[in-house]
Amino acid sequence: MKNLVLGIDVGGTNIKLGIVDDNGRILSRSSIPTKSYNRNRNDLIKAIFAEVRRLLGEAKIAFSKLKGIGIGLPGQIDPDKGQVIFLPNIPGWENVSLCKIFEKEFNVPTLIENDVNMITLGEWRFGSGKGKNDLLCMTLGTGVGGGLILDGQLYRGARFVAGEIGHIPLNEQGPACSCGGYGCLERYVGNRVLLKKIVQIFGDKELTIPAVNKLAQQGNKKALKFFEETATHLGNGLVGVVNLLNPPLIIIGGGVSHNHKFLFPTIRKVIQARAMKVQKEILKIIHAKLGDDAGILGARVLISENLRKRK
Repeated sequence: MKNLVLGIDVGGTNIKLGIVDDNGRILSRSSIPTKSYNRNRNDLIKAIFAEVRRLLGEAKIAFSKLKGIGIGLPGQIDPDKGQVIFLPNIPGWENVSLCKIFEKEFNVPTLIENDVNMITLGEWRFGSGKGKNDLLCMTLGTGVGGGLILDGQLYRGARFVAGEIGHIPLNEQGPACSCGGYGCLERYVGNRVLLKKIVQIFGDKELTIPAVNKLAQQGNKKALKFFEETATHLGNGLVGVVNLLNPPLIIIGGGVSHNHKFLFPTIRKVIQARAMKVQKEILKIIHAKLGDDAGILGARVLISENLRKRK
């Protein structure tokens, strides 16, 4: 085996690792809990180092077989400098030269990227976006993230923070958002907001979004209305993106997207009602395909694209 890539997907709850071949097959995988180590940055890095060695050792793969290591992280990244600028949900990560740290430890070329951009790369090459040159990949969870493939390339923006669809304003006087703005899409469809809304609607603090999905499947009117309102917000947020960028494809993933049966029809209906004619005529909205593997597979794409550009 050769030409392998080690993908590392750093999340606020778990860190997922996988060894990926040229064809996008994950040959071996593992994970460790983030919260066990996230109080100390060095402890977290050492834990990842140990898990990398354990994973490669169990798979009997030498470091010399790795073409590169790709790491996705939930925050602001400078991929050119290989530096983590800031991770909002994992303390102690400011201006960390993570690529240099990994390259010194393993002597393997290392690249880093924002986690949603990494998911976008995975879906583009191996998932629902395969064969497309232009797309938006949107993730619905605690936050609302977005990644853009434009003209066959990941679009990062001038300061590497393009794609922040969760912070498109829906309301000129809406609720304050952690980004410093207000009325942002994320303040209407983020996990925490949806869970609070469920308590208000059903009066049950233990009720989860999957449980509301089950109620919707049974025809519960409150549950169906809950998803319709959520989808309406999503559709309104996406209308501006559709009009501005004219993507032929929007891929929606993340935990909340598992309710796509109840979300997607309304999202499509809102976009068809409000978007410009030419843009909406070609648009397709589909569910993400790769699930938890998207970030790891995105690392494969990140390394491969970088090697291709060097040739």
